[in-house]
Amino acid sequence: MAASSRVLNCFRKLHAGGLKSHVRLLPQILGANGCQHQQTRDLSIHEHHSMKLLQEAGILIPKGGVAKTPEQAYEIASTLGIESDSDMVVKAQVLAGGRGKGSFEGGLKGGVRIVFSMLGKKLFTKQTGEQGRICNEVYICERLYARREYYFAIALERAFKGPVLVGSQQGGVDIEQVAKDSPDAIVKLGLSKSDALEFARKMGFSEACLDQAADWMMRLYNLFIERDATMIEINPMIVCMDAKLLFDDNSEFRQPEVFTLKDWSQEDEREVEAGQSNLNYIGLDGSIGCLVNGAGLAMATMDIIKLHGGEPANFLDIGGGATINQVKAAFKIISEDKKVHATLVNIFGGIMRCDIIAEGIIAAARELDLSIPVVVRLQGTRVDDAKALIAASGLRIIACDDLEEAAEMVVRVSNIVELARSVKMKVNFELPI
Repeated sequence: MAASSRVLNCFRKLHAGGLKSHVRLLPQILGANGCQHQQTRDLSIHEHHSMKLLQEAGILIPKGGVAKTPEQAYEIASTLGIESDSDMVVKAQVLAGGRGKGSFEGGLKGGVRIVFSMLGKKLFTKQTGEQGRICNEVYICERLYARREYYFAIALERAFKGPVLVGSQQGGVDIEQVAKDSPDAIVKLGLSKSDALEFARKMGFSEACLDQAADWMMRLYNLFIERDATMIEINPMIVCMDAKLLFDDNSEFRQPEVFTLKDWSQEDEREVEAGQSNLNYIGLDGSIGCLVNGAGLAMATMDIIKLHGGEPANFLDIGGGATINQVKAAFKIISEDKKVHATLVNIFGGIMRCDIIAEGIIAAARELDLSIPVVVRLQGTRVDDAKALIAASGLRIIACDDLEEAAEMVVRVSNIVELARSVKMKVNFELPI
């Protein structure tokens, strides 16, 4: 199930989109039965928003403020009440991990810098890829020095059927390396007051600090539950100098104030566009566009494309109640991907009517002037009506009744386009007969 693994990896990328490099691999730390199997798309917010929520929960954080211009940065630095000979830290607010090891446009190294403006520049880390992410805000705070760094996080793990604590007295940037080299240094535990005390003891807190550490764990746990979080990560513990919070996308109706904090400029433009049309889209690296209804069928479709030697270009689930306009929007997103050589539409009509899909395909082909081949496999509710609409449309859309046949066909036509493009020949599939 190679394609299934691939899309699950993409879901994990969404989970870790704004985390530090060590939280990037938190599912690996949690183990094979951990949260990596959750196919959710969690809300990631900037560090300064996370800090504010932690402060409201009673967690100590450094003094700081957020600036969008150099003038605001200077004003914040002047009003923090920090002694003039003290250092301040300016942290790029970019939803990507590994900022401290990243580099900016122009060669500046590190996304966490001492008094330097990064506004309006792209930061490149191992999580952003070659496209980078724009830095529109900086978080200016006092510089603190930790005598010991205790890594602490709360995340969902299926094996525990709920939240689990993850902690280590060997905190720092590369907690995943600690997990690899010294797995015994990572402590995992469910939570109650007595569990929190035991957890603090295992993390190496002194007897004098156990109650305070356990109290802060309970505060973070309460924040986790009350805010519908899927992950809370702080480093180091005691005084939080770095934080990341993720929230369940399905909780927007309960957490409207949290979801107003989302920074759309940090998201993939295609995913933003898909979200505006209420479509579930994740871009992949292949050349065959997929338009499917239902996540399970979408993953099976990608698997069968892979089985026949193709590579899916995206995960796109239009859901069970898509409209003609949503189908057109889906085709628009797929067709704008220059890597796509062909598109496979695979619909099993239950709640979703096949004739609605057919009308959307026909409208998209005409309005978007599609120049790539489209293979369609429709089964289910009103499939005969859908086939009649396609036949009467006068469009050269390749219709298949069998999924295996459709997958073979779309891989073949995709290979034709790819071969032509590799020798710099222009291929134009004329849809009108």
